[in-house]
Amino acid sequence: MTISQFVNVLISRWKLALAVVLAITLLVFIVAISLPRQYTATANLVIDVKTPDPIAGMNSPALYAPGYMATQLDILQSDSVAQRVARMLKLDQSLQMQESWQQATGGKGSFYAWLGTWLLRGLEVKPSRESNVIELNYKFADPRFASLAANAFVQAYIDTTLELRVEPAKQYSGFFNDRLKQARAQLERAQGKLSEFQKEKGIVDSEERIDVETARLNALSGQLVVLRTQSADSSSRMAQSRNKADQSPDVMANPIIVGLKSDLARQEAALQQMGSRLGDSHPQVVELRANIAALRSKIDAEAQRTVASIGATSAISLAREGEIQAAFDAQRGKLLKMKAQRDELEVLKRDTENAQRNYDAVQARLTQMSLESQSTQTNVSLLSPAVEPYEPSSPRILLATVLAFFISILLAAIIVMAREAFDRRVRSGEDVIRGLDLPVIGIMPKGQKKRLFGRRRGAPWLHKHVVAGVLPGPTAKTS
Repeated sequence: MTISQFVNVLISRWKLALAVVLAITLLVFIVAISLPRQYTATANLVIDVKTPDPIAGMNSPALYAPGYMATQLDILQSDSVAQRVARMLKLDQSLQMQESWQQATGGKGSFYAWLGTWLLRGLEVKPSRESNVIELNYKFADPRFASLAANAFVQAYIDTTLELRVEPAKQYSGFFNDRLKQARAQLERAQGKLSEFQKEKGIVDSEERIDVETARLNALSGQLVVLRTQSADSSSRMAQSRNKADQSPDVMANPIIVGLKSDLARQEAALQQMGSRLGDSHPQVVELRANIAALRSKIDAEAQRTVASIGATSAISLAREGEIQAAFDAQRGKLLKMKAQRDELEVLKRDTENAQRNYDAVQARLTQMSLESQSTQTNVSLLSPAVEPYEPSSPRILLATVLAFFISILLAAIIVMAREAFDRRVRSGEDVIRGLDLPVIGIMPKGQKKRLFGRRRGAPWLHKHVVAGVLPGPTAKTS
């Protein structure tokens, strides 16, 4: 079908098309007017995900999760928030709502659950695509109730988010409180063991005491080395003195023996002179020999005393070395024992320090959880509260009427074409050519009829009689 044929059909059946358009438009207009008025109150929320938590001092990674905003929308439209709104608006105390619940459910189920579902029917939440602002719309027949419900949903959502944050903190506070008691008991036991060990061993400052005892051990070690050197020297001199006393350095260095040997040398020199001059029997010679013998006896006696003195010195050195060795061994054993005590003391100190760190960590967590459990701040803020709307949001009569008008035009065209399909008529020469496959011989004009307001019906080319046939010719057939 060409456009001209389509237009001809519409013009020829304009009454039907006009009736469809008017009927549908009027029907939609009447329905729109008869529908109850609905008012929509709008409130805006903003969720802050950038400001650090004032208690924890850092941002939670969950705030940056892709599903965080979707989770907040689900919370906002949850039954828990709706039931909280019902309690805030005191709908649970309304006899009318109770009667409606009885009629709707027959008294079965939870009244608060039914109230929450009823309230959620008018709620619409729209998240922003590129920001953290959430638009909350509430639609109801009463504009004042719509604004009250929208603001109540906002407040209930804020309270719910705060409760979701505070309640776990309260539970954790109880847990950390029990853990703090256990940590305090462990710390007290560790401190008690440390104090008892220090009291039992008499330890005040283990490091200082060990330093003092180590210095004593080092001093004894030095003395022991010196005494061992002296003892070795004394033993060597004693052995040499016993084998060849006259050749002993100590004997030879004895001033008494040196003096006696000088006297002996003089007496021997004098004896040689007097013996060669006076003879061996002379009384002076005999006296000199007696003196020489006496000097030699004194020298021998003095040498024996010197050797005895060397032995005594060696014995004293050995005895002193033994004493210092015993003191050194005792000091070393004492120091080893103190180091063992120090190691045990260090273990007890580490246990105490670990218990103290555990106690401090639990105390810090308990303090944080206590602060969070008492927090009244949340990252959700009211950007703009809902106000009572003065114009209804639905039904939108003008918009509905305009849409109905254009839709009715489309439906009218469809209905007209459907009617034309069941009642096909020839309206132009083209219809004859297409329908009968015959050429047009001529068109006879038809009289025009006057209509309302003096206008003529239809276009001139529709007011003609079309005569179709076969023109005579060499090859044409007559009809």
